[in-house]
Amino acid sequence: MSAGWFRRRFLPGGPLPEPRPPGPRSSPVPYHRPRFLRGSGSSPGANDASRRPDARPVRSPARGRTLPWNAGYAEIINAEKSEFNEDQAACGKLCIRRCEFGIEEDQEWLTVCPEEFLTGHYWALFDGHGGPAAAILAANTLHSCLRRQLEVVVEGMMAAQPPMHLSGRCVCSSDPQFVEEKGIRAEDLVIGALENAFQECDDVIGRELEASGQVGGCTALVAVFLQGKLYVANAGDSRAILVRRDEIRLLSSEFTPETERQRIQQLAFTYPELLAGEFTRLEFPRRLKGDDLGQKVLFRDHHMRGWSYKQVEKTDLKYPLIHGQGRQARLLGTLAVSRGLGDHQLRVLDTDIQLKPFLLSIPQVTVLDVDQLALQEDDVVVMATDGLWDVLSNEQVALLVRSFLTGNREDPHRFSELAKMLIHNTQGKDGGASGEGQVSYDDVSVFVIPLSSQAQESGGH
Repeated sequence: MSAGWFRRRFLPGGPLPEPRPPGPRSSPVPYHRPRFLRGSGSSPGANDASRRPDARPVRSPARGRTLPWNAGYAEIINAEKSEFNEDQAACGKLCIRRCEFGIEEDQEWLTVCPEEFLTGHYWALFDGHGGPAAAILAANTLHSCLRRQLEVVVEGMMAAQPPMHLSGRCVCSSDPQFVEEKGIRAEDLVIGALENAFQECDDVIGRELEASGQVGGCTALVAVFLQGKLYVANAGDSRAILVRRDEIRLLSSEFTPETERQRIQQLAFTYPELLAGEFTRLEFPRRLKGDDLGQKVLFRDHHMRGWSYKQVEKTDLKYPLIHGQGRQARLLGTLAVSRGLGDHQLRVLDTDIQLKPFLLSIPQVTVLDVDQLALQEDDVVVMATDGLWDVLSNEQVALLVRSFLTGNREDPHRFSELAKMLIHNTQGKDGGASGEGQVSYDDVSVFVIPLSSQAQESGGH
């Protein structure tokens, strides 16, 4: 069911306007695939998707094009879910310059040396919704936002303990003690830089989409290696896991309708006008019917993690904002707070779409101390959009990774081949890891990052 059908069926005011045809004014950025896929030998357009899901081409970097740490990458477009691949990817080296506090009256930040002071590495996946525009903007922008935010704090990162004042002044002799009592470490400055970068990038996306009359958003899953640690920041339902010979470790926290339920319900409580009189913010185990009127049924509101009972009133029969559970939960209406959609307005989505938080969501950041791991050759991080995880579990992915790497030690391109193989296992092949021939009809993008490469390529400490 389309958003237009849903609006005509359940909301007053007639049908939604027809979408504008694609053109320079309807998109803030031209559609393209990641730059590192150039020369991969497959057409980047929308028509490279076959009508048959199992025949859709899987794309990966051309042999000879090396990604950071010799990481592998592969992607596949959806099976006519939308015209274009809404996933985007980016990776590269972060060159962070040293800054000092200026002596001018306005106390501006001044770059005092052009050479790089600290280097890191960056991999990112973006899953767009409502079109690819927001994901493309994020792929083009977020790494620059992150570099700027890291340059603000790099002096503090390099200190044994982040100082209270980067200017070198000592206003209070107990400042080091206060910082220590707060437990502030260098990694907290990186986490703060990631959070600020997400916010800055969202501001850029919001302005660009508003100027072009577009709506939409994207998820973001980012891995950054700095000073011996891997920082994984996630806002959305993509996922990253660490796979080792005897360990599987979850490196990201997913945003789903279930995890975001209370935040969405609280927005509806604070701004009831967003519901347009057509939705209820309350959650029930199922959609209520007329026969439920007057009965006491299970429910929960924004302030509740548990459940209680209430007597069903007529207003409770309206469409609930959230229906279902876990990864299979659905949003029947999305409260959009991204600037790209206006400060506060209700956006009606297809009733079968899963939650795709806007980049505005504060990322959840996990820190992996790589230097403390006794690394082995086949230790990898697998990052993928939800199209992979909807079909394969963490355990299935780990089994495929271990089996493939053990049998392909001599192939210099084995990590991209592994990424391709993971995608093939979402396409309903006989004997696939899912065991039931399940097919992911979503876009799927996968990075495979070999941690053993960091000793040779990270540098910049």
